[in-house]
Amino acid sequence: MCGIIGYIGHRKAVPIVLEGLKKLEYRGYDSSGIAVLEDGALKRFRAEGKIRKLEEKIHKENLSGNIALGHTRWATHGRPSEENAHPHTDCSKRLVVVHNGIIENYLALKTQLISEGHRFESETDTEVIAHLIEDNVSKGLLEALRTVLGEINGSYALAVISEDEPDKIIVARSKSPLIIGLGKDENFVGSDVPAFLNYSRQVVYLEDGEVGVLTKNEVKVYKGEVERKFRSVSIKWDSAMSEKTGFDHFMLKEICEQPRAIEETIRGRAEIDTGRIYLEEFKQKHVLIEKLERLVITACGTSWHAGLVGKYLIEDIARIPVEVDYAAEFRYRNPIIDPGTVLLAISQSGETADTLAAIEEARKSRCPVVSICNVVGSSISRESDVVLYTHAGPEIGVASTKAFTTQLVMLYLLAINIAQTKGFLKQAESIELVQNLRLLVKKADELIDKKEEIQRIARKYYQNRNFLYLGRGKGFPVALEGALKLKEVSYIHAEGYPAAEMKHGPIALIDKNMPVVVLALKGRRYEKMLGNIEEIKSRGGRVIVLTDEESPEIRKMADDLIVIPHTSIPLSPILAVIPLQLLAYYIAVLKGCDVDQPRNLAKSVTVE
Repeated sequence: MCGIIGYIGHRKAVPIVLEGLKKLEYRGYDSSGIAVLEDGALKRFRAEGKIRKLEEKIHKENLSGNIALGHTRWATHGRPSEENAHPHTDCSKRLVVVHNGIIENYLALKTQLISEGHRFESETDTEVIAHLIEDNVSKGLLEALRTVLGEINGSYALAVISEDEPDKIIVARSKSPLIIGLGKDENFVGSDVPAFLNYSRQVVYLEDGEVGVLTKNEVKVYKGEVERKFRSVSIKWDSAMSEKTGFDHFMLKEICEQPRAIEETIRGRAEIDTGRIYLEEFKQKHVLIEKLERLVITACGTSWHAGLVGKYLIEDIARIPVEVDYAAEFRYRNPIIDPGTVLLAISQSGETADTLAAIEEARKSRCPVVSICNVVGSSISRESDVVLYTHAGPEIGVASTKAFTTQLVMLYLLAINIAQTKGFLKQAESIELVQNLRLLVKKADELIDKKEEIQRIARKYYQNRNFLYLGRGKGFPVALEGALKLKEVSYIHAEGYPAAEMKHGPIALIDKNMPVVVLALKGRRYEKMLGNIEEIKSRGGRVIVLTDEESPEIRKMADDLIVIPHTSIPLSPILAVIPLQLLAYYIAVLKGCDVDQPRNLAKSVTVE
């Protein structure tokens, strides 16, 4: 959601900032802008729509300035327009601000500023920050920003440059990610690492409430008035991992990367000969599992679906009661947290606002927090007692794919680890669980090789306007995830439902125009799913059956059949979701949708 990139150094700033904005396109945006200090004077360019429109405004300019800020905006306050695009300036036009987040008390502040003679150009909350800084700029830019931060309420990641102090960028964050990139005679700031990864791999993650000052030769970080000594983090993945590398879309690339991502998540954590699971992250916190009596999983979106699968896995394997809560609901109710409760937060980005707030709510009751996350150094990882990284690599497509499957792998590892720590598993059982996991990579590869088969099915159904997805047991969360993927990228209305609930309402919708995707996975519910298919067919519905238990009976009933490789029942959701991701992808492509940047969506939801 929104993107910030800033540069100060010895090179021309605008090409670097434009490149950074393009690297941040995956976050979702409706307008973009750049401000550059050129011979001591600010020049500002903004455009509604795609970044190419901004480039058209700039390409005739010979901009050689060495300090610039760029921004991609995803509208919260005010419609998408050039006037509402960042950067925003003050009355004097001597400073500019870029901002991610929401200023909750902006209306009261704006009313006060207007009464004092300030003139506003936009409908945004961000412009208030520029005018407040203007009122305090006589103190110096750093002190002015500190004063303003004491007046505003809400979330922010922001950066400021000014004609009065043309040798620095001032930055600050609270509840919205902001990262500093360190270079030689140059420094960077961004809302995500890909923005400047081609130039810097040493990064500093700002903490909530911190302010930073960047010059081309140094970076200083302050907590209040006190300068904080910081350590930089080295980014292990390279920029090539965030490129399409021959694929038409990031989404397809990331679907196809899942076997590798699964392997990376398992590596070093599972010993096939003994069946032991080694989660070194718990080495200093082993008491968390020893005293664990109840687990509460909190997440949003796709990560919430992973949590639902995790409930089945952990209760089946480790025999620990598990609740799964939407993070936005958890934070606003009065949750019951007993001494034996642990909160498990799941987030791809580690910056999801509601999940962070749920962690804060748990902390009030002194509840330990474990997180499953893909981004090292992210806010959620820093707020957790234990972090289990998925090692999926950068996920650029807005619709999450490999993050979901690696979250499921990590939940499986966690379930076994809990069971082993508590003595619930015999060694033979552990070995079997780990052996099945090791075979998963090859089986995921086999599924990726079936892309053309899924594409053929997509051609039959892409013009339908509604879909129903049905599953039982562990198949139910996968049905939810399959429906979500279709909604996200193709804009087709789709609903995921527990198959047993079909007769409690959804069956009224079934006719020849309502394709139904049925997950008939092996296990004690398999025969029940066959009954559901019969009910759909008897009402004229068309059925796409996804199964790991092919039979003449099911082949006869299905209009289209997707067969996934055999695996153990606990691992079947990981394989089952891959064809559903591909189905959503190919339907969206056939409809001509913007697969990697669906309308109205952002990669990371960093505001409520």
